[in-house]
Amino acid sequence: MRKTKWTFVGAVVTATAALMVVNVSPAQGDPGKDKETVSDTATTVDPGRAPDLAGSARIASAAATSALATLHQRISAYVAYNGSKYTFGSYVDANTNAIVLDTDAPMDVVGPLIDLPQVTSSTGQPTSQAVQVRRITTHDSWNRRDDIPPFYGGGGIAAAGSICSSGYAVRIWTGARFMVTAGHCWANGTAVRTESGATPYGTVLARRLPTVTGHPMDVEVVGGSAYAGRVFTGGVFSMTSIPVVAAGSAVVGYNAYCHSGRTTGEQCGHTATSTTAQVCTATGCKFPVIAYTGGVIQQSGDSGGTFYAKDSSGAWIRGHVIASSITTGYVEPWTVVSSALGVSIVTG
Repeated sequence: MRKTKWTFVGAVVTATAALMVVNVSPAQGDPGKDKETVSDTATTVDPGRAPDLAGSARIASAAATSALATLHQRISAYVAYNGSKYTFGSYVDANTNAIVLDTDAPMDVVGPLIDLPQVTSSTGQPTSQAVQVRRITTHDSWNRRDDIPPFYGGGGIAAAGSICSSGYAVRIWTGARFMVTAGHCWANGTAVRTESGATPYGTVLARRLPTVTGHPMDVEVVGGSAYAGRVFTGGVFSMTSIPVVAAGSAVVGYNAYCHSGRTTGEQCGHTATSTTAQVCTATGCKFPVIAYTGGVIQQSGDSGGTFYAKDSSGAWIRGHVIASSITTGYVEPWTVVSSALGVSIVTG
């Protein structure tokens, strides 16, 4: 469900050129580095030489194709009226001329759908089975690098040739939801998509960055789509997640903090060494920030990713990652973000 868009106060500013900083740098990497040379010379290719065109294509019979169209219409009508509780995948297997239906719907639902006109083979003889029903559930193909709405924290997001990670969902007093990420990722007004490019993610709003707005912060929000109070767990192509429980201040000395991002996935075992640290990079000085050590530090592309404590109930948000060296990670605190932008956490 698309939420009402709310315009934050903030100037739309063109991104400034970044300077390299030794050892400590924003976690977002420079796009296009170390790529092989690609020739711009056009090459004429005969499309008929494609390897999949070398043989003869198998074609389903007209009767089977007609019956399949009827099945598709019935399934579409059922889903439109009853919702997407069950999954359906249907096609004609051109090798056997049989209609195949993959579904997890009960047979009292399936029966009326598959009561089709008799399907005949290419020789004109009736087939022994009009529809082959297979008890299978079909899933959307998505993961943290190819997320779908409502979007989770820790997913890959992309725009203008660079990649960052989503942090956590927030809401304003109207109830409208937004997703937090790092302010050094993109300029206000930038249209963001999922990392795969398959799905629009939203538009950058309310950017805060020293070299752009003068604020000693590194945060922006993306709005215009649906965002959920959940955080991706597991590896870089994971579909697993946990709910957000609450948000608050980090505790110095706690040694089981986690971060979640598109480059390193979920990594835990971080120890908060300070909640009053300062980090100065190519995009200016940010203060106060959380400093942590231990575990696998966030890497290029993890910028904006979620930083949290975790227990059996879910994720306790403490901020989002913004910069790192080979030994230390730096986190924009939730307490600073919530105070500056007037937002509350979305729980799952």
